[in-house]
Amino acid sequence: MSPRKIRAVFERLAQANPVPATELEYGTPFQLLVAVILSAQATDKSVNLASRALFRDAGTPRRMARLGEAGLIPYIGRIGLYKAKARNVIAMTQLLLERHGGEVPNDRAALEALPGVGRKTANVVLNVVFGAPTIAVDTHVFRLANRSGIAPGKDVREVEERLLEAVPAEFLQHAHHWLILHGRYVCKARKPDCPRCPINDLCEWPEKTAG
Repeated sequence: MSPRKIRAVFERLAQANPVPATELEYGTPFQLLVAVILSAQATDKSVNLASRALFRDAGTPRRMARLGEAGLIPYIGRIGLYKAKARNVIAMTQLLLERHGGEVPNDRAALEALPGVGRKTANVVLNVVFGAPTIAVDTHVFRLANRSGIAPGKDVREVEERLLEAVPAEFLQHAHHWLILHGRYVCKARKPDCPRCPINDLCEWPEKTAG
């Protein structure tokens, strides 16, 4: 997709939703970090259902650490991969207390050194909490970037790098939220809703749906 068309894509997405935000519910940077770890291969809705009670009862690093894995599991048992996630969240919380005084670090290397935190999770935290112009590539962003022609790539890292190069600087702050939401609700995996897509005429996918 040409730079002119890419700019038009983000101008339209920005016009439709000027201040997009994550659909994960959280009150502090620590809670966002926990929620993003829990959201891997799970819906935001399922994470929010679990995290409301969890954050009410153990919303700080010290209270979360005191829960331990056994105490955390009853809160998140309905989320996929809950045993591994419980292990990672507790280990992450303990390391956060030991190395960073319980404060979420504004540093990619420090974030990715925490258990359960990969590049995508770090990108979300850096973007949402610290305002960094990062792009977290999940399944929705990966699909949309490839399908539309905005930033095709064979893996998530390549798509991320191409998006960072292609997206105009003034749109980088919110770019991944626009793409996630568009991929989640319009450019869906099985049957994209092309007729109501605001970037239909710009999209280069040759198999657009008619209705």
